[in-house]
Amino acid sequence: GVSGPFGFFDPLGICPPEKADFMKYRESELKHGRIAMLAVLGALVGESGLTFFGDNINGPAIYQYQQAESYFNAWSFNVVGL
Repeated sequence: GVSGPFGFFDPLGICPPEKADFMKYRESELKHGRIAMLAVLGALVGESGLTFFGDNINGPAIYQYQQAESYFNAWSFNVVGL
């Protein structure tokens, strides 16, 4: 990208030459970064000890999705198409 005193900085030549592709990559990077921040927040909330669903879902955050599948089966089949 463009930084203060250095101007355009791409020493490995990864940046695409077309501006449309560059803007697409920039937008994708922002979107993925925001989703990653939400994922970290979700893991921290899951590990904090807050109880949802009447304390039926507990344990480490990595195993809570498997416990929540029974609550969201209808949603995943109808919306996501799994």
